[in-house]
Amino acid sequence: MKVVVIGALGKVAQHLVPLLADSGDEVVGIVRKPEQVDRVGDLGGDPVLLDVEHASTDEIAAALDGADAVVWSAGAGGGNPSRTYAVDRDAAIRSMDAASTAGVRRYVMVSWIGSTPDHGVSEDSGFFPYADAKLAADDHLRSSDLDWTILGPGTLTTDPPTGRIAVLGDDEPAPRGSAGQVSRADVAEVAAATLREPATVGRFVRFTAGDVPVAEALRL
Repeated sequence: MKVVVIGALGKVAQHLVPLLADSGDEVVGIVRKPEQVDRVGDLGGDPVLLDVEHASTDEIAAALDGADAVVWSAGAGGGNPSRTYAVDRDAAIRSMDAASTAGVRRYVMVSWIGSTPDHGVSEDSGFFPYADAKLAADDHLRSSDLDWTILGPGTLTTDPPTGRIAVLGDDEPAPRGSAGQVSRADVAEVAAATLREPATVGRFVRFTAGDVPVAEALRL
């Protein structure tokens, strides 16, 4: 499988790229800075230099040519609302349209556990631009003709991978505190397994750390 990872040096993607490469997949890692190119190669991916924040739909489509799947793992990183909307909403939406243009059916979005209309984030919160931007992008993906999956991990940690998660029901509230956490390494494992699990197509998979092996949890 040829997988394009957008945001290949993000904190989740740095785990995902070698996972995919070690499984025998051809991994293309999109990064926006020339000094990042060699680091993608070190992770086992083939680097593509493209600033998706400013790239057109057609330019992104060209980078996706020949791919079997796309994983969006990019983000503005917070702190600047206008850039958050430019990357987490606008560029993400262009990448979905680009996937359709390039004929890439499978699209996996790394989002967050609260990406629902009733996310409860106040408009005066510094987190609101991210929540608002992600919801808009996720809703665009839901309305697309792609074979999409939206991943909604809980609060991210730097803990080592466990290979086990707990998938939440659609209406189940997210646990608070440490119970609502999951490691970035496990999120990467979920993303990799999602690409191989047809049961995840058309689903918003909300999850935290748990006791069920990832592959099994995604089939439930």
